[in-house]
Amino acid sequence: MTADRGAQSAAEFEERAALLLTLRQGGVRDLSVLRAMEATPREAFAPYRFHDLANRNLSLPIGCGQTMSRPLDLARRLEALKVGRGHRVLEVGAGSGYGAAALAQLAREVVSLERFETLAIEASKRLAAHGAINARAVYADGLDPPFELGRFDRIIVQASVGAAPAALIQLLAPGGVMLFARRAHAMAGARAKERLIKLDRDEDGELRETDFGPCRLGSAIPGLAQAL
Repeated sequence: MTADRGAQSAAEFEERAALLLTLRQGGVRDLSVLRAMEATPREAFAPYRFHDLANRNLSLPIGCGQTMSRPLDLARRLEALKVGRGHRVLEVGAGSGYGAAALAQLAREVVSLERFETLAIEASKRLAAHGAINARAVYADGLDPPFELGRFDRIIVQASVGAAPAALIQLLAPGGVMLFARRAHAMAGARAKERLIKLDRDEDGELRETDFGPCRLGSAIPGLAQAL
């Protein structure tokens, strides 16, 4: 190992350690989530020009008008989702693939849907390079997913919606949990307020909501992207 590479590795280690400290200070306590975030190098999923910012608690642009969430926001959502090793997880909004890679550390299988074909292709390549063999990115409309995907124990929507999408609720297995941001109506010119909602489905199929408080996510857009 050259001196430059050794210095770079040491710097990345320190940056990753600082990021984990930020997650802990931000209230993340689930050790499995912290380990998943530690094992998922954000710089491997961020655009090259933002590698120096990847281990900071910042949202980053990734193309197609989309962004990578702040690590703290992602970790809080994963903690609320309570993913177990035997779970099948559906993610709506693959983006860079970073969320799917972190979920792959927690779950048995992860299917991540992305409406932008460019992002779906790039996320697939990054997941493969990372060695996340139990996660795949699929070019599909996450708000109207293919029914043949089957049932999922956990569903996470990485965007805000007006109401829980009925098509996703149909894919939620009994005993399953869905996490999404509910967008409220806003006055003209004002940003719509969003609340993080956990939807639990009991063994009898009944649904129960839990409000996890305010959050900030981009609005979900139905359909497949026409040009990207």
